[in-house]
Amino acid sequence: MAEIETKTRKWGSSIGVILPKVLVDEIGIKPNEMVVIEVKKRVKVKDVFGMFQEWKRPTQEIVDEAKKGWGHD
Repeated sequence: MAEIETKTRKWGSSIGVILPKVLVDEIGIKPNEMVVIEVKKRVKVKDVFGMFQEWKRPTQEIVDEAKKGWGHD
């Protein structure tokens, strides 16, 4: 199995992807051949951290809470 990253493109009313030649050659894909494609949406790190905005607390508050757990006052 090979993994590549490629950009989607508009193709009529659908979305399509182009398989790069290096992948086609490596696997030996021929025209009109059936293939199985596993699709994963690329996630940007900044989007993941943005999900936790509602939990945002000042750093000092977190440090103070951690110190209490370690037996420090």
